Amino acid sequence: MAQFTRIEVALKMKESGMVPVFFHQDVEVCKKVVKACYDGGARLFEFTNRGDFATLTFASLNQWVIKECPEMIMGVGSIIDEGTASMYLALGANFIVSPLIDEGTARVCNKRKVAWSPGCGSVTEIGRAHELGAEVVKIFPGSQVGGPSFVAAVKGPMPWASIMPTGGVSPTEENLKEWFEAGVTCVGMGSQLFPKEVLANENYSYITAKCTEALSIIKKFQK
Repeated sequence: MAQFTRIEVALKMKESGMVPVFFHQDVEVCKKVVKACYDGGARLFEFTNRGDFATLTFASLNQWVIKECPEMIMGVGSIIDEGTASMYLALGANFIVSPLIDEGTARVCNKRKVAWSPGCGSVTEIGRAHELGAEVVKIFPGSQVGGPSFVAAVKGPMPWASIMPTGGVSPTEENLKEWFEAGVTCVGMGSQLFPKEVLANENYSYITAKCTEALSIIKKFQK
């Protein structure tokens, strides 16, 4: 069962402004990455559903996080159907992120009062996501959909929309300034936080420092 309510998740997304996004098949690597993000101030983490047995990796990881990083809100991304969503909800996922709108996934999450952030690429899709109960919608892939200018355009007729871009977000002041001045609620960030060479060298202190830096920049530009 989820440790955090959908309301707590939405509020933490707005407060924190950043969701690290990561997957590795080795649960020990995942633990070290989550802990590095936690030490850097991150309080949300999206484990990406990739490859065979990813659910088993998440099961071990989430059990460890509940004990070792109790304030970390663990969610799961790349969910495209209700069956997969149900598996992760049974393993304690606190939020579900999808690259698309799937009504079955929406229903499953709503029944369990778990936050669901579907991927949207138009005002029509964002409106549909709202109808289905999404509090924070994901735009994906962020840069290809239209980047910060897309967000700013959406916020004109839909100022109540809470938007989280993933894809095209980097932990630099210039990039984060653009997104937050456009009106995003938070950003999802993956490879830019976890360069391959950093992981290969087990330089987890880099990840901690990069999270601290990114969160500090975000605070400057949050509205």
